Amino acid sequence: MTTYKLNSLVLFMFFSFSLFLHQSYSNEEETSDDINWWCSTTPHPEPCKYFMADAALQRTFKPTCKAEFRTMTAQVALEQALLVQNHAKSMGPHCRGKRKKLVWMDCDKLIDNAILQLNRTLHGIGSNSTFCTDFDAQTWLSASLTNIETCLSGSNQLNVSNILHPTLSTNVSQLISNSLAVNGELVDSQNSTEIGGFPSWVTSRERKLLQSSTRSLASKAIFVVAQDGSGKFRSIQAAINAAATKVSDQRIIIYIKKGVYRENVAIGPSMSNIMLVGAGLRYTIITGSQSASGGFTTYSTATVGVDGSGFIARGITFRNTAGPKNGQAVALRSASDLSVFYACGFEGFQDTLFVQSQRQFYKICHIYGTIDFIFGNAAVVFQNCVIYVRRPLVGQVNVITAQGRGDPFQNTGISIHNSRITAAPSLKPVVRAFKTYLGRPWQEFSRTVILRSYIDGLVNPSGWLPWQNSDFAFKTLYFGEYRNFGPGASTRYRVKWPGYHVITNANEATKFTVANLVGGRSWLPSTGVPFTSGL
Repeated sequence: MTTYKLNSLVLFMFFSFSLFLHQSYSNEEETSDDINWWCSTTPHPEPCKYFMADAALQRTFKPTCKAEFRTMTAQVALEQALLVQNHAKSMGPHCRGKRKKLVWMDCDKLIDNAILQLNRTLHGIGSNSTFCTDFDAQTWLSASLTNIETCLSGSNQLNVSNILHPTLSTNVSQLISNSLAVNGELVDSQNSTEIGGFPSWVTSRERKLLQSSTRSLASKAIFVVAQDGSGKFRSIQAAINAAATKVSDQRIIIYIKKGVYRENVAIGPSMSNIMLVGAGLRYTIITGSQSASGGFTTYSTATVGVDGSGFIARGITFRNTAGPKNGQAVALRSASDLSVFYACGFEGFQDTLFVQSQRQFYKICHIYGTIDFIFGNAAVVFQNCVIYVRRPLVGQVNVITAQGRGDPFQNTGISIHNSRITAAPSLKPVVRAFKTYLGRPWQEFSRTVILRSYIDGLVNPSGWLPWQNSDFAFKTLYFGEYRNFGPGASTRYRVKWPGYHVITNANEATKFTVANLVGGRSWLPSTGVPFTSGL
């Protein structure tokens, strides 16, 4: 069955039954069934009214409660996303030139993934399943919106503007934003429980896996990759492609023996529960060199790109060797929901680690870079990690984070907890010649916090950098620091922006821990990665 037919079938099913759905919420009152009234409560009332009281389709939605209205907003967003998908696919045969083809390939995948997340949301909230919380739905809606924005960003980056129909894509973004706002009123982010010091989405079986020895994990591997021919595959991508043919709900372990693997690896949305186990971050290295200066979008520069949910990596270094002269060059891009990276390395310069979307957790990892080298719009926690700032080009400044939250209802942000920020060996001898900042606002509602971490003296006393010398997002961002220590941790001379916070209240800081930012108590225990749930 084609993707479009499958999506249309799902859409028809929800359209047929959504008007009859009713979920009871204790704090919800019955209100008017006038769709104009409901739409007036959203951030974008006009597209809401237009598409939800559509005379051409001879329908008018009449919700009786907030839960019904939420389902209807997601349904209409899906309808318009399918139109965008059809338009984008029709553009494929007409794309001429490397840049346009590259942007089209990115957008084709991103729009498909946006529709996948909308379908996932509708299925979850429509089934009233205990396995889909409002927090889950907010994550998937956030990811769907991020996918649309990532496509548009790539188009702008390569000056290719006609891949997506501008009106259609604006409609979709605004309708998803409405869904986020409505669902956001129902979210209880404190809905998870901690098990064994991990986010709760990590099962006990997976906790044991992550805490097992490398030899034990290698013995459990379904596929072994080895450059010397001692495994079933010499290529990581070949092993992943083989894993994709297996129909199983069980985790698939791929052991990658010691070696430097020069390949670009893609783990698609249908490839769930893949675990890559290396011989250690010093010994198993996946490396590529694609960069923006080579004509790629930031999205497509990734040495490894992961979209399938439940991905786990342990003991591997992800590297991009494009160097500081070649602009954006991603070592790892992850849009994998409920993903874990344990004892891994990430090496690059600008844009090393693209935490694109959804819930992610990094434990005991080493991250190297120069400009915006931890960036994206995931809900992500870095715990017990070491962040190494490298030497940039003359005239450049170092910026550790660039968080991409573009909508105030997206449940996303970067949290750095119990970690260490310091100079890499290349920067240490000349550390005073370059300025280093903790982050800058990539999007209007950028959100980054640093909690109980060591900050070395390389960080500029002001701490945070404006976006391109403007006052962009000063009032709408949320940058926070809580009980950090070290020679660069003093907040005395930090920026005075309205959105910057010296956090003194533990309850406020707790919002950005594993338990709350990534809902970690509900899924991390199953992965086997040790984690601290709270502060």
